[in-house]
Amino acid sequence: MKIAPLPMTVISGYLGAGKTTLINRLLSEDHGQKLLVMVNDFGSINIDEKLLASTEDDTLTLTNGCVCCTMGADLYIAIGKVLDRTPRPDHLIIEASGIADPVKIANAAKAEPDLSYGGIITVVDAQTIETLSTDVMIGAQINGQISAADLIVASKTTVLSQKMSQCIRALSGVELVVANATDSLAPLVLGSHFANPFPPHASGHPDYVSWSFQGNVVLSRRQLDHLLACRPTTMFRFKGIVQGPDETAWIVQVVGNQVEITPTTAREKTTVVAIGVHGNITTEEIKDWWSTCENGAH
Repeated sequence: MKIAPLPMTVISGYLGAGKTTLINRLLSEDHGQKLLVMVNDFGSINIDEKLLASTEDDTLTLTNGCVCCTMGADLYIAIGKVLDRTPRPDHLIIEASGIADPVKIANAAKAEPDLSYGGIITVVDAQTIETLSTDVMIGAQINGQISAADLIVASKTTVLSQKMSQCIRALSGVELVVANATDSLAPLVLGSHFANPFPPHASGHPDYVSWSFQGNVVLSRRQLDHLLACRPTTMFRFKGIVQGPDETAWIVQVVGNQVEITPTTAREKTTVVAIGVHGNITTEEIKDWWSTCENGAH
């Protein structure tokens, strides 16, 4: 008996847009499908995999990747492992790194006969999209991710402003939904049949620098707040898990001026990554900033 092709959906969106949050919603919604999530992050430590509300059997991780540039062979090897699973999942979701070209990932569904195209879902941050889409260095990349989408999901808002809606509509005419105002996202993301499976490639992107740390740094909440308040203004993205005293810990999410600190029960070494645009910040500047807590906040 011939097995039906496995639907493959790419979750796209710029750094910090809310891709992992969307996937966690899909994993928690009552849709009756067994999902397998493949996560790729920019850098040597895959923080997004640690932040997924999923068991190890439901995730595959790929690190050190701008998927669009360096992950070709690894991607197809990982897809092969998915297809060899018994039983197969009902749907494969690939969370692309924030700087990836989603079209190049989605093209795997065209090259692999045992896959079917499940769409490109692009997540946009309602709080930053108007500014970032016109940024000289990264605007073309963000706009390309939006133009490639079959469905756009707006995060971090409950109501779309007219200006934001016009900004997105100028780049894409596909359906636009607000995540926080939609009861169930799974029918839209997992159940849709998209008509344009292979849109043009998204634009290229600037060079990025990344830095990561994993070690026995322990910070109180006051120390963590002070550290983040003193962070380099050109460090666009910072995320991870920071250990605190007395079995406390925090999930830290920083996007530009936005800072979110959430208590967690995770008990492991402090594990964080930082990302910025080459030319705006250097790895040494990030290291120097972090060294203030390494040297005096254990």
